[in-house]
Amino acid sequence: MTTLTVLKFETADGADKALDIVKDLNKQRLLNLHDAAIVTWPVGKKKPKTKQLHDLAGAGALSGAFWGMLFGLIFFVPIIGLAVGATIGALTGSMTDIGISEDFIRSVRSKVTEGTSALFLMTSDAVQDRVLEAMRPLKFELIASNLSREEEDKLRAAFAEEEAAPAY
Repeated sequence: MTTLTVLKFETADGADKALDIVKDLNKQRLLNLHDAAIVTWPVGKKKPKTKQLHDLAGAGALSGAFWGMLFGLIFFVPIIGLAVGATIGALTGSMTDIGISEDFIRSVRSKVTEGTSALFLMTSDAVQDRVLEAMRPLKFELIASNLSREEEDKLRAAFAEEEAAPAY
């Protein structure tokens, strides 16, 4: 099953650093990276910058239209007037059909703010223990995923345990 996961970083360059690790995990065949996109929101800017990773385009990669629509719903809807409300409602409804709910959109919108970054990943077949181990050194928050509630809780717990452990 392909999973959409969003990781939030407290720095504008955190998502880029994490992507390097994820690409390496993909090369090691510890997960299948189908596509990814990064959102960076530099301090002092009114809106974030987004980029799809074109070097991953191929079978399983999503179109720029998908990422554009998703990022538009997440970051730009509050700016759009009421005249397009019905269209936005239809788009949100179509996203719900593929596992992207209004809660997902609200959660990402509220947490990815000025001075932060986020990595949006479309992955499958992750060797979870190896992926968790590789990602542990990074400081991030899992803010959204279309994993089942039980799977997401396990993932959050795995990273929470690491944060609670003393550093040596």
